[in-house]
Formats: sequence, structure tokens, C-alpha cells
Amino acid sequence: MLDQQLHHARASSDLVKHNVADTVIECRGVWKVFGPRPQECLRCVQRERLGQAEALKRFDCVVAVAGVDVEIFRGEIFCIMGLSGSGKSTLVRHINRLIEPTAGRIIVNTEDISSKTAAEMRRLRAKKMGMVFQNMALLPHRTVRDNIAFGLELRGIPKEQRLSIAEEKLCLVRLQGFGNHYPDQLSGGMQQRVGLARALAADPDILLMDEPFSALDPLIRRQLQDQFLELASRVRKTTVFITHDLDEAIRLGDRIGIMREGQVIQIGTPSQIVRNPKDSYVADFVRGISRLKLLAAADIMEPMDSDVSLAGVDVQLCPRARIDDDLNALVDLAADTDLPIIIADDDRDVGVVTKRRLLRGIQGKPLT
Repeated sequence: MLDQQLHHARASSDLVKHNVADTVIECRGVWKVFGPRPQECLRCVQRERLGQAEALKRFDCVVAVAGVDVEIFRGEIFCIMGLSGSGKSTLVRHINRLIEPTAGRIIVNTEDISSKTAAEMRRLRAKKMGMVFQNMALLPHRTVRDNIAFGLELRGIPKEQRLSIAEEKLCLVRLQGFGNHYPDQLSGGMQQRVGLARALAADPDILLMDEPFSALDPLIRRQLQDQFLELASRVRKTTVFITHDLDEAIRLGDRIGIMREGQVIQIGTPSQIVRNPKDSYVADFVRGISRLKLLAAADIMEPMDSDVSLAGVDVQLCPRARIDDDLNALVDLAADTDLPIIIADDDRDVGVVTKRRLLRGIQGKPLT
């Protein structure tokens, strides 16, 4: 139920407009070239539009990130999705400057972080950015509580205060009672939650999560996704979530950026990407995605004044649904009638969904 409610909330986010004040992270023309001649390679790649294979052959360089422009907004979960080698993990490590760009700028809360000293970056990471990676690197000789409090200890926070914060975060990730355990006494999923609690302990503005659930069994992974969605709705951190799994990106993301060969080739909400894939590469990814809980009535309805849909129909007899009801809910209504479904926004009728449009919406075919 929670998962469905969150999807309903995100279904209407296509309509949300952002302004400059909403932007927390901005990548401007970011390039990363690994190898012995990065600048020479970059100039040639930009001038001749070389692909990754040709750059590797001519310069022995890997173009890991290629001219990325991305804005990430306050409080959203932005999923960066791509296959292995697409550049997604390299890109996220630019945001906290674990990796220096070959070219381009990273803006965090209106500040260009390339101008910061090493000491300033350490303070920024400690106070403003929480990092959660696939390998949690928990300290085996420390208890769960002390692992969570470790970053606060490095910052000189008094012991009583940091342990109190650690206990609070344990409760937040549903691990109350496990504070005195050691990491090897916990399951993989529980260790991931300890890592998340450790990242949250500093109360950062930004969470950077690099495939945190990918090594877990499918059932545990889905449970952690549920818990993460619930947690995200409460703490509202700006989150960059890296994944190679489109199902996970669609389930978690307010917006998704799809990467290929170092480039971000499409950015949009889950429903935008499923409805309108930019090219055949994205279309291949979304082909097997079920639209039943992803798309909403608003995505497939005709305007209320449509003459064709309501010709000769007594509107009072038609079933009704909300504008944010998903296609699964519309199927339940359509199964018991041949009448079109009237779609309402608050108390106003705004659209119509015929059975034909519903079926074509489920199939992902053009609605006209």
C-alpha cells in the first residue's frame, strides 16, 4: 500500500516545476577521462566526436563521463541508471569530489566545489553528504552503535551526544535493540541499514547511494527498497541513487537519468521515460516494464469534452476514478462495464478513459 501511495504521489510530479532555488546539485559539462593523456584525448574526442572504443585505441584512455549536464532538485530521489561501464558510479563520485573531473563543474548548494581545499571538502563530506555504497566497510571491532557514531566521533562530538544520535538512527532504520551487536552478527540487509544509519547520523543534506542493495537476495532487496521509500518520505533528503536495475530505478526514483557510454541520454520521471523513450536503447530497457502501477489515469485520459468518447453516453452511469489512480485500479473498474471511466480531479470531472485507451495504455501503444 505504501509503495502504491508513493507512486501515486510521484505520478503527478510530471507537472511540478522547479526554479533555481530548488537546485541542490548541478553538473555542468562534466567529463572524466582516465589514462596517460587525458587532456589531449578530451580535445580530440570533443573535436572529432570520438566514441569510447576509438578513444581507447588512439590514446589508451577511457572516457568514463562524457559532457554530462544534470540538475538534481531539493528533496528528490534522483536515480542514475545504466549498465556496467556506463559511467554512473564515476559520475556520483564527482559530486563529493572523490574523483576530480577532467573538465566541467560541480555545483553543490550554489557553490562550485572545485574551488574548495582538501580540508574544506572533508568538512563538506562530513557535514553535508552521506555516502552509502554496496560495500558498507563497517568496522568489525566496533559495535553497531559505535559504527553509526564513528563519523560523529571524528568530528569531536561528545560521547553521550553521539551515542544518543546513533540510537535515534537505529530506531529510524528499524534496528533498535541491535546497538551492542557486531557487524558479523547481522545479516547483509541489516548491515546495509547500519550503513544507511551511519550516513544519516550527521544529518546530511545529500545522500549518495551507489548500488546499496544490489548484492542482496531479491526478497531482502525489495524489503529494503520498501523501507528506504518509507524512510525517504520522512527525512526528505536529496538523494542520488545509483543502480543498474531499471525496475529499482522506476520503483524508487522521482526522476531517472539513463546513462550509456558516459553520457546521460535521457532524464525524466518514471512515467515519462516509459511513455516516451528517447531512443531504441531506452525503449529496449522499458519494454518489459509493467505499466499497471506506473502510469496513472492522467497519463492516458482524453479531455472531458471529447465528443467521441462520450457520444450517446449517460455520464451519470459511468464509473469514476481519481486522476492519480493507476491503471491497475482502472482495470478493476473496466472489468465490470463497457462504459467509459470518468476521471476526476478533486470534485471536477476532467477526463475520460475508454476501454480501448486503457488497453492500449497497458500495452504501451499509441493512444490515438
